Amino acid sequence: MSAIPLSPLGKRSSLLALGFRPFFLAAAALALLAMAIWLARLWGLLPGDTYLGGTAWHAHEMLFGYVGAVIAGFLLTAARNWTGIDTPTGGRLGALVLLWLAARLGPLLQLPPTLIAILDLAFFPALALALIPPLWQGKNKTNRVFLALLAAMTLANLLVHAQALGLLANSASRGSRLMLDLTLLILLIVAGRIMPFFTQSALPGSQPRTRPWVEGATFAVATLMALVNLLTPIPAFAAVPILALALLQAIRLAGWHDRRAWRNPMLAVLYAGYLWMVVGLALDGLATLGFLPPFPALHALTTGAIGVFTLGMVTRVTLGHTGRDMRAGPATLVAFLAINLAAVTRVVPALLWPSQYPLWLGLSGGLWILAFGLFLWVYGPMLIGPRVDGRPG
Repeated sequence: MSAIPLSPLGKRSSLLALGFRPFFLAAAALALLAMAIWLARLWGLLPGDTYLGGTAWHAHEMLFGYVGAVIAGFLLTAARNWTGIDTPTGGRLGALVLLWLAARLGPLLQLPPTLIAILDLAFFPALALALIPPLWQGKNKTNRVFLALLAAMTLANLLVHAQALGLLANSASRGSRLMLDLTLLILLIVAGRIMPFFTQSALPGSQPRTRPWVEGATFAVATLMALVNLLTPIPAFAAVPILALALLQAIRLAGWHDRRAWRNPMLAVLYAGYLWMVVGLALDGLATLGFLPPFPALHALTTGAIGVFTLGMVTRVTLGHTGRDMRAGPATLVAFLAINLAAVTRVVPALLWPSQYPLWLGLSGGLWILAFGLFLWVYGPMLIGPRVDGRPG
């Protein structure tokens, strides 16, 4: 066990000083570029992907590429804070980033399919190995759940690649859904740790309420939802846990809620992301019963819950871990607005005016690109440069 160094990291590159730096930068760049490539392919401006296929490539890069990078950056940073045990920096961190990047470039460079699969499947196990010292040796044994989740994400990725390689039939959609459910589970864990704390810290006199029965039921039902989605061939069977989870999250959010949070942009974006999850789960449950089309519900969870919440989190972590005030400037406010509008235009018009779907798709994609373009413009220099307070990391 080694303690966090108390002196600056000397001549080591600031970009590789802590996990959030390269992985948040990479995640935002991929979010922008992958969306632009996918839209260009839909419009016939670029040739399609020959390994996974157009829509499957888009889903894979957003779930396993973008989300994978955000999870890596968060855990490599948070695990160090939780335990006081070092996580990879410098060359070891750079190797993890290069492995993630190689997996993204493989399909674009049309590498051999088996090599693409090997590179991509290696990332989550490599990340887990890097996190074993702090998560396993740390005093809080509940943190070990993240290692189990990374193992499950490897299984999800394996199901996607097994279909691409012709080893299994119709496994990719289950792998993508499993990755979505695991991502939501991580979001539920992280939100439970940070949102009551952030609310109480930012709003004097606020008293967020956490109900033990809601917390226990949340993770039991979320796990059941993931298992049912993975194991049953009949989607309607998942409706009960999905709708139950939506109700539980509405109760959970109501316990934390303070109306003043909506006047604090750095807090409001997290509340908005969580509200998208409640809405997305409700829509998803109705879609599994056949009352709604599936894609608007799916994108309420992906563009809405995951997109909005992760953009809020990477912004907050970047400000805090580069020694800056927790304040959203004008460009950040526009980015937060744009990512929420991207979700609205991907969900609401598709339900009400489905005949104009290509229009809403293009508008949503443009707003998504704007949001992450603004993040790169404002926060890219912060991620590359040293902390403004001279501290390490």
